[in-house]
Amino acid sequence: MQDKTKIIKVKKNAHGEITDVMMENGNVYSIDDAIMMAKDNLIENVNVGRSKNGREYLRSNPNGTKNDNLDNLPVF
Repeated sequence: MQDKTKIIKVKKNAHGEITDVMMENGNVYSIDDAIMMAKDNLIENVNVGRSKNGREYLRSNPNGTKNDNLDNLPVF
C-alpha cells in the first residue's frame, strides 16, 4: 500500500490556473496526473470537483482555513 502524499507548492500559467503541483517529496506532477492521483486517493486533503462545463479540477477539502487552499500555496 502506498502512503499518501501532500501538495506543498503549485505552478500557475499566465491566467492563474494551476498547471503543475509539487509534492512534499519534491516530485512534480501535471494537474491532470494529480487529478488521477487524487481519484486513486493518493493525495492528502484534496478532492476532484467538476466545473459547469464538465472539466475536472483539483481542490482542497473544506476545513475553514484558507491558508492551505491550493491557490494560496507557494508557487515554484
